[in-house]
Amino acid sequence: MKKILLLILIPVLGMSQNQFSFGFDGTTAAMVTAGWTQTNQSTSPSTTALWSNATYTAVVVNGTVTPANAFGNQTYADGQTSPIPNGQAGGANSFALVNFASTTSTASTGATISNWLITPTITVQNGDVVSFFSRKGTSGTTDYADRLELRMSSLATHVNPSTGPTDVGSFTTLCTSVNPSLLTGFVYPKTWTQYSYTVAGLSAVTPVKFAFRYHVTNGGTNGANSDIIGLDTFSVDRTLSTDSFFNNNFSIYPNPVVDIINISSLNNTEISKVAITDINGRIVKEVISSVNNFSVNELNAGIYFLKIFTKEGTGTSKFVKN
Repeated sequence: MKKILLLILIPVLGMSQNQFSFGFDGTTAAMVTAGWTQTNQSTSPSTTALWSNATYTAVVVNGTVTPANAFGNQTYADGQTSPIPNGQAGGANSFALVNFASTTSTASTGATISNWLITPTITVQNGDVVSFFSRKGTSGTTDYADRLELRMSSLATHVNPSTGPTDVGSFTTLCTSVNPSLLTGFVYPKTWTQYSYTVAGLSAVTPVKFAFRYHVTNGGTNGANSDIIGLDTFSVDRTLSTDSFFNNNFSIYPNPVVDIINISSLNNTEISKVAITDINGRIVKEVISSVNNFSVNELNAGIYFLKIFTKEGTGTSKFVKN
């Protein structure tokens, strides 16, 4: 067996207003009671390896007999205690997870994993910001590529996927994807990393559902891909008039920028934090202080979004890095 399962699964911009949040701080049963739905549509799906809350216990490491817990932040030698891993917000076992055991296939070419965790109904409108944190664990030093999709269903009647690994039901809107090309080399982060999506394309305020899809080809026990990933701190927030707030209070230059980006405050509005996200919603730089210029030289060429936080509100503007 190539991979070692490292846990026991229990089936299971302006002023901002929180529309919905969930921190995965309880049990799998509590998650289901709160309205979350699990469905495993993988090839040869496991009936028990559904999305679940973490249930680790501290273990004394003893080689491959008792390996260290996944999601640890360091390497533990034999005899050392591998503690219970924490979620993004710090609580022990306060995160959801899913892994390569989603498929029971033992084919040498692997199988397709499509394991879903679906939210309750959430009412959203264009401009609402959906965010979550994710990271991968590991069953050793080898990186087996993982992928996580955030999808949205905006139909009046939501349809869950039900006919196998290619079926997405009514969740046809792909919001964002972590490691979409299934690259190795720990492209999927090993530390808690935030991703976000700004709702667009709706004709009005709409009750929707979001879905996290663990989608890995050539996965499973003998596949070249798939290991274990975690999910935490899911939130849907309504940012009121971010573009207007930014335009009324700030300007940035030059745009496009090569090295130094400058922020001009039009009304002496004090900045408390600046965050830059890429087009996939991943935060790539944060400056937690009152600033009027900083370097973006380390960023790759492309399109980014600069978000300014103040006591009066939050604003976002797009810029191009050359």
